[in-house]
Amino acid sequence: MDIMEEKRLSIALQITNFRTALTEFEILVERVAAQKRDERAGLFIQKEDAIDYDKFYAAVQELFGPEVKNQDAKSFYRKLCNNPDASIDWCEIFGYFSSEEDSLASQMDEENLVFLVSRKQRVVISGSRRRDVIKCIVKIPQLDLLITASQKGLITVFNSQMRVQTSTKVTDTSWITGCDYLSQLKRIVATTERTMIVWDYKAQGGGQENYFVIKPMDHCLLCVCVVSLPDQLCRDDILLGDDGGFVNKFTVNSDDFGLKQAKSKKKLQNQVLDSKNFKSVKRKLHNDWVMKIRYITALSCFGSCSLDSVHSLVLESLKRLEDNLPVREFSMPRGANTFCYCTKANVIVTGVLGLKPF
Repeated sequence: MDIMEEKRLSIALQITNFRTALTEFEILVERVAAQKRDERAGLFIQKEDAIDYDKFYAAVQELFGPEVKNQDAKSFYRKLCNNPDASIDWCEIFGYFSSEEDSLASQMDEENLVFLVSRKQRVVISGSRRRDVIKCIVKIPQLDLLITASQKGLITVFNSQMRVQTSTKVTDTSWITGCDYLSQLKRIVATTERTMIVWDYKAQGGGQENYFVIKPMDHCLLCVCVVSLPDQLCRDDILLGDDGGFVNKFTVNSDDFGLKQAKSKKKLQNQVLDSKNFKSVKRKLHNDWVMKIRYITALSCFGSCSLDSVHSLVLESLKRLEDNLPVREFSMPRGANTFCYCTKANVIVTGVLGLKPF
């Protein structure tokens, strides 16, 4: 057998093996999609039968080898979890997308884009050229600042002219899921899937890397908001929604961060704090992921939105997180959880549901 014949047979064998792997991959995807549909329907899934991300990634690597990158597999898995019925192309597991997405990606590769202000003006940050997406944008009216947090950990502060004031890179293996501003402590809080970050963006010198990491967390954090109460001094309450259906409240004080800095003149970087040392309460209000949470000052309550079709929207005072009394909850069709997505959610909720402050 000559060399050309050997190469031809080798290529034919590779094609056959790849087609077999694709078939097994399609079966794996359908199993995950079926599991997510059952979970949303309220069916119980045996722990040993459940396919979490770690099992999914291990199965994908066994099929396709190390060519599949962790971030591409994680993006694919999250898309499948968010919409089990969505149309999915197998090439997405390798990081390849449709032609329109490729066209946009090629433009973004030219420079590290934060977001597009218009078709003629771009706001950019020098430094990393990694492909990234914005996960959260928060406007701070009293300071005339804008805060953005990207999926891969870049937190940036802009002024009203859209000029970068400062930025930091969170070196965490998990993706950023949200951010907000601590009005009393004058710091920025961000959440990854497993940690909470508190960043002193005004610190001088090495302040760009001066942030605290609060961990561990019981569940994967999906959203965050800060409770702004005028009677609270040197203290902020942070509301967190997670993939277990829980709404968590963490209380942070100036002593938790400021005094620790004052005790040392050394350059502080990435200090890890134990979450058990913070005052916190939590309550399971949903049977599915808590996708959005907001504190509505005009109603003196918080609103949490979930993919759960039975407990879609919960509106209650913070006190209900500390007891087992019934809460105000609303069952709505899918898509109704966008009520709290609006910055004027109190107007929408009051107008539609006719609620008054509690």
